[in-house]
Amino acid sequence: MKHQDHINYDRIARAITFIHTQFREQPTLEQIADAVHLSPYHFQRLFTEWAGISPKKFLQYISVNYAKSVLNHPRATLFDAAEATGLSGTSRLHDLFIGIEGMTPGEYKMGGESLEISYGLLPSPFGNLFAASTDKGICQLNFVQTREEGLQTLLGNFPKAKIQQAEAHAFDSILPFFDYNHSNLPGVKLHLKGSPFQLKVWQALLQIPAGGLSTYGNIAGQIQQPTASRAVGTAIGSNPIAFLIPCHRVIQASGAIGGYRWDPVRKKAMIGWEAARSIGILAEQ
Repeated sequence: MKHQDHINYDRIARAITFIHTQFREQPTLEQIADAVHLSPYHFQRLFTEWAGISPKKFLQYISVNYAKSVLNHPRATLFDAAEATGLSGTSRLHDLFIGIEGMTPGEYKMGGESLEISYGLLPSPFGNLFAASTDKGICQLNFVQTREEGLQTLLGNFPKAKIQQAEAHAFDSILPFFDYNHSNLPGVKLHLKGSPFQLKVWQALLQIPAGGLSTYGNIAGQIQQPTASRAVGTAIGSNPIAFLIPCHRVIQASGAIGGYRWDPVRKKAMIGWEAARSIGILAEQ
């Protein structure tokens, strides 16, 4: 490790320790930077390069995680969580949860109790898909061997939601994506739960055209965090919506296919399937 890299690592480590110990005070960027003897501008840039997220976002994650631990107590109120986390009120707690968790703190405390989720098993050229949706849109789309496998994942994410099997053809809007019809794909709404960084990565994946490929480094550059390739890989691996959010179109810079949450062999099959159809469509034009 270069001497300057070692110094930078020590500063980042001290900053992370400071945030962890002082988050209840909700320190400003200036206060965190002062703790490691850097200007706010220099510290912001250095921290973002190392962590893949800004100091403000890191503080928000720490705050939300602590608020979640408070809300896990049966008698805890939203006010208790806001006060314990150093937030000025429940409205700030609400905004923080919406931004980080994709749900309100009340919905988190109830484990999704207020949500009604329908699920079904769909055929695809690459195996069965387990689909689940709320009134906001698709919240889960996974390749599975059995229905029970998909249900286990769904219940892990929404342990208290009202879950019921969907009526026949409830997820028909998904099937045309496997017909590879570029001109008339249906609009499918998604109900995504993820951090702002994850949502940015998943949004970038949606920009990769069918038949095209990208790399982890390219995605990192697209979201303007060129040193965050590893964090991008983690976010891609957490993608809850198979195929529609095309994480299978991201490969290593070396050209190697790389891993895939639902089996690297399936990833190779999808890439080949899309490439063949892309060539066929271009030949017809």
